[in-house]
Amino acid sequence: MLYSIFKPLIFLFNPEKAHGLTVKIWRVVMSIPGLSHLLKRYFWVQDKRLQRTVFGLNFPNPVGLAAGFDKDGKYYDLMSTLGFGFVEIGTVTPVGQDGNPQPRLFRLPEDRGLINRMGFNNEGVEALVRRLKNKKDVRYIIGGNIGKNKVTPNEEAVQDYEICFEKLFPYVDYFVVNVSSPNTPNLRALQDKEPLTRLLNRLQQLNHQKDNPKPILLKIAPDLTDDQLNDIIEIVRDTKTDGVIATNTTISREPLKTDAQKVADIGNGGLSGAPVKARSTEVIRYLHQESNGAFPIIGVGGIDSPEAAIEKIQAGASLVQVYSGMVYYGPKLVRDINKAIVKMS
Repeated sequence: MLYSIFKPLIFLFNPEKAHGLTVKIWRVVMSIPGLSHLLKRYFWVQDKRLQRTVFGLNFPNPVGLAAGFDKDGKYYDLMSTLGFGFVEIGTVTPVGQDGNPQPRLFRLPEDRGLINRMGFNNEGVEALVRRLKNKKDVRYIIGGNIGKNKVTPNEEAVQDYEICFEKLFPYVDYFVVNVSSPNTPNLRALQDKEPLTRLLNRLQQLNHQKDNPKPILLKIAPDLTDDQLNDIIEIVRDTKTDGVIATNTTISREPLKTDAQKVADIGNGGLSGAPVKARSTEVIRYLHQESNGAFPIIGVGGIDSPEAAIEKIQAGASLVQVYSGMVYYGPKLVRDINKAIVKMS
């Protein structure tokens, strides 16, 4: 109810400014001792039926914050107050980079969607590590989403992922290999069978040199064909990758209610939110059925209601993540999803 009052005001700002503004407001609100306690009690749904053990990790609930919201580890503790069972940080690259020129984030209100071409803007892995070193004991899971720098050619991409993996290893609970963003030139070519197998095998080699290896997940695009999804299943099995995040944003623009010229004027970028919902669910269902449930799937893409989250779970997702959906539904989306999961248990 409260968000519906503030949303028109927030939407007066461009999306990137609105993102920073809402986080600042929430930080101020949560700094008020009595109010912060009440809000935490409101947003957190405490129920044993929400607990999940997936790829060896114990999640207090199955709803996570998707990568992209907190690229630099500045907000993970703050965002956890909304009731998330896990928070994914990143995408982070070895060296900080500005990303693409602004404007680079656009709302499609008629479609409850977003188009972004952020371009892995982040302060670099060293800055992220400095913040994570100061993290307090937390009751939720933290994931690290890793990528390559824009200037790094694909032939040398493995080294970028190695750097991020090694530096982040002591501070995150699981890793996500991001080769599916459409906003870094040629990045999606790393989803091809040979380079992807090489990359995942190298990370697993490093992983198993550790005393306590950590889960490594692969994040894939929704735009893959069935043949490519079959390759993904084979690669995940062969490299012993722990799970798949399905899906990233789409480069498709069909079907959209927004005026075609307005969409064309926005230009390139990944489309997220409600327009990717159906395709994301299709990919989850295909991977789950064709692999016979051989690996866990985190479902993400168009989850803008409790019903959309349940749909992903019924398609085969063990966990779900949200981001764009909160822009339109509001911050109590996590609470409402968790309550819906309890109800269906």
